[in-house]
Amino acid sequence: MKITLIKPRIGKREKSEYIEEGRMEPLQLAVLAGMLPEGTGVTFFDDRFENIDYDRETDLVVLTVETFTAKRSYEISREYKKRGIPVVMGGMHPTLLSEEVACHADVICTGDAESIWPALIKDFQHGRLKPVYRGTTGIPQKGILPDRSIFNGKWYLPISLIQFSRGCNSTCRFCATNAYFERKHHVRPDEEVLYEIQTLPHKLVFFVDDNFTANPERAKSFLKKLIPLKIKWVTQISINAANDPELVSLLARSGCLGFVAGLESIQRKNLVSMGKNVNLLEFNKFKPQIERLKDHGLSLWAAFTLGHDHDTITSIEDTISYALHWKFAFAAFNVITPYPNTRLYERLKSENRLLFDGKWWLHPDYRFNHATYIPKHMSPGALTEIGMRARVVYNKPLVVLKRLLNHRTGINALSVLWLLFKYNPVFRKEMYKRHGIILGKEGV
Repeated sequence: MKITLIKPRIGKREKSEYIEEGRMEPLQLAVLAGMLPEGTGVTFFDDRFENIDYDRETDLVVLTVETFTAKRSYEISREYKKRGIPVVMGGMHPTLLSEEVACHADVICTGDAESIWPALIKDFQHGRLKPVYRGTTGIPQKGILPDRSIFNGKWYLPISLIQFSRGCNSTCRFCATNAYFERKHHVRPDEEVLYEIQTLPHKLVFFVDDNFTANPERAKSFLKKLIPLKIKWVTQISINAANDPELVSLLARSGCLGFVAGLESIQRKNLVSMGKNVNLLEFNKFKPQIERLKDHGLSLWAAFTLGHDHDTITSIEDTISYALHWKFAFAAFNVITPYPNTRLYERLKSENRLLFDGKWWLHPDYRFNHATYIPKHMSPGALTEIGMRARVVYNKPLVVLKRLLNHRTGINALSVLWLLFKYNPVFRKEMYKRHGIILGKEGV
C-alpha cells in the first residue's frame, strides 16, 4: 500500500510563484504517518515549496485542508482524479464545510483524524472506502508518536512542533477553532508529551496548542514536570494567563521564551462584541498583564484583529501606537476574516455585509490579507490599506532594532535575541510577499 500525504500551499503571486520561506513542519501529517500500518509506503509533498509529482505511483492521496488552502486543494484533487487515484480531505475546512468539500474529494474526514484514521485505512485496504468519516474531537495523539521521518531532506525552520493540548474554551465569535472544537479543550497525558519531547530533533520547541493555558491547573502540573528537561520553548496562550502569578512563574522557570497571545483589540467595546471575555478580566489595556510578563523576562508576541464594528481609522492608528509603545517582540495585525460557520460569518451574512459572494476562499477576485466584508466605519479598501500600513510600520528595520535593544522587550535569554535578530527579517519579507497573493496555484 502506497499513500501520498500533501500539505497544500495558499496560492501564488500575480506574476510569479510564491515560495513560503518561514515554513514549519506540518505536524498533523507526521501524526497520520505515525499511525499507518508497518510496511506502508509513504510519500510526502509540501506544496508550499516543492512540485507535486502527480505521476508518482500511489494508491491513495490525503490532503489536510484549511480554508485558505481549500482552492488549491481542489486543484490538486482534480489532477489525481484524472489519474483515477482516490483523494481524501480532512482538517478544519472539511469539518466546517463538509458539503462543499465533498464535491471535490472522494472521501472527507471531519473532526480529529486520530478517531477515524485507522478505520479509514482498514476500509481502504478492503476496498470499501466510505464517502464520509465523521470523527470526534478529544485527547490528541493517544499513544501515538509522530513519524517525523517524512520531513527528511526538506527545509523547515529549525524548531520542533509538538502539542500538549487541542482546542480552546473561550467564547470568541470570529474564531474557527471555537467552531471546530465547540469550546472544548483536550489535554494529553503529561508523560506522553514529556517522552515525545525527548525524541525531538531540535532544541527549540513550539507547542502548537490553540491555547496552552486554557486549563491552568493542568498546565501548572505539566510545567513543573517540564522544568527538569531544560528546554527552550514557545507557544500560544490567552493573555488572561498573566493574571496568575504562579502560572507566569512556572512558564518562565520551565524554559518558555515567549508566546503568541491574541490581544485582539485595545477597545473594550470590541472585546465585548467579539465575545473575547477572557481578555476583559482586570482589563486596563493589558498593562498589568504585560508588565508581569516583562518582569519575568517573557516575550509577548501580540496578535491584533482589525476591522471590528467599533473600529475606526483612528482607533486602528491608536492600536499601532500602542504596539510601538510596548515594543512587543513580534506583532501581527490581521484584518478580520469571517471563517465559514463561525458566529461572525453568520452575523455578517444576515446583515448582507459579506463580499465575494460570501465565499472569499473560492472567489477569483479575492486577494490574501484583503477585507472580505463591509466594515461599519470605513470602506473595505481602507481597512485593507491600514492593515498593511500597521504591518509595514511595525516591521521597519529601525523599529525592529529599537525593540532588540530595549531591555523591556522581554528578552530573557540570548536565544530570544537570536530568534528576533534572525527571524524578524524573514517575517518582514514574508509580509510583503504574502500580501495580495491569489488563492490557488492556477490563478484566475
